[in-house]
This record gives sequence, C-alpha cells and structure tokens, in this order.
Amino acid sequence: MIEIKTIEINKKSQIDLLMLADPCEEMIDKYLNKGTMYALYDNKELTCIAVVNEISKEICELKNIATYEHFQNMGYASKMIYHLLDVYSKKYSSMVVGTSESGVPFYEKFGFVYSHKIKNFFVDNYPEPIFEGELQCVDMLYLSYNF
Repeated sequence: MIEIKTIEINKKSQIDLLMLADPCEEMIDKYLNKGTMYALYDNKELTCIAVVNEISKEICELKNIATYEHFQNMGYASKMIYHLLDVYSKKYSSMVVGTSESGVPFYEKFGFVYSHKIKNFFVDNYPEPIFEGELQCVDMLYLSYNF
C-alpha cells in the first residue's frame, strides 16, 4: 500500500536520502527547515522523499526529490510528483524546479516547461564537481508547472 506522509520533525534524519539528489549537505541545510517534507512509503518502507518551499504567495519550488537507488525506476518519484502537483495546485499558481540537464526529461513528462537557467550554478555553488553519468552538472535549468 502506497502512503505519503508529511514529515514535520527530525527532517535531518533523512539526509542520506536527500543527498542522493543534492550531494552537498550545506546546500540542503539552506532549504530543509524552511520547506515541507514529504515521505512516500510502500508497505511502510520509505522509498522516496521530497521537499517543497514557498517562494512567494503564488509560487512554490520543489527543492529536492530523491528515491533510494534500489527503488528507482519503479514509479515512486512519479507518484510523489503527482501528489505534490495535486496538493500545491490548491495553494499556488505555479511550481518551479531547478535541475541539471539530465533531469529535464523527467519533469517534462509531467508538463513542466523550461523557464530559465542559472549559468554555472553547480560549478559556483558546490565544493566538488557533480557528475551524472559522465556529464558534469554545470548550469541549473529551471522548469515551471502552471496550475
């Protein structure tokens, strides 16, 4: 049985999972306690986590979504995205997400569209280079979903 819960206390206890999507703990610390954390469980086993922050009264941002490696490509992150779009469509006019180039197709399949990019974001803001496969993450690409 799939269940998604809001996590309100001890969010930092999920740092290992959060770091699968954002490998810098200092960057996570900047948004973790400001945001709302969601945990997706399948038969009471944690599979996926997400953090959403308010940017303005009209816009929220998906700051982190991560699935344990042994649960990836099983639809858990997709279920989480659909849940978040449902929840936040009642409060905001749009949701944005920043991702590397390799993450763009995942978000596009839900209807997110390219908004803008921050050049050299990953190079300028992370202490170590970040690679996805053989490609180094350089620019942060922002996508937006309008409710």
